[in-house]
Amino acid sequence: MSEKRKNVWLAVAGLVITDDGKWLVVKKKYSGLKGMWSLPAGFVNANETVDEAVKREVFEETGIEAENIGLVGMRSGVIRGEISDNMLIFLMKPLHKNIMVQERELFDVAFLTPEELMKSENHSIMLDHLINFKSEKAMETLDGINPGNHFGYTAYKLFL
Repeated sequence: MSEKRKNVWLAVAGLVITDDGKWLVVKKKYSGLKGMWSLPAGFVNANETVDEAVKREVFEETGIEAENIGLVGMRSGVIRGEISDNMLIFLMKPLHKNIMVQERELFDVAFLTPEELMKSENHSIMLDHLINFKSEKAMETLDGINPGNHFGYTAYKLFL
């Protein structure tokens, strides 16, 4: 277990969809998703909001700069009865399609149609459940809100 993350993990994933309906997916070289198509994802750092983290993670893994459209949902689980593992999933739109594979962590990166992904036996269970996602269900990001100076927030956002 990572001392940095302790027993509560917060991660983000980007469901990056092109105008023609293709999804940005990665094949990781490690973890339970090794060799499987999944969403670009990673952990939130201490100095960033979740929407900043997902932009960074998508770019670091794939070279794709993407804009956030909204929050899709959340995955939450407990590992071996001791680690709370949580992931926020964001809908994103790519600003270009120039893929650069982060070869230290990934076997491959591609834009694939949902149909191509479902035909592949090597895809994450999360993709099975996202297949029917409708983009109008995404929660918008509300920024520029100040809940009060006494809290000391340097960033504060709502996803509704």
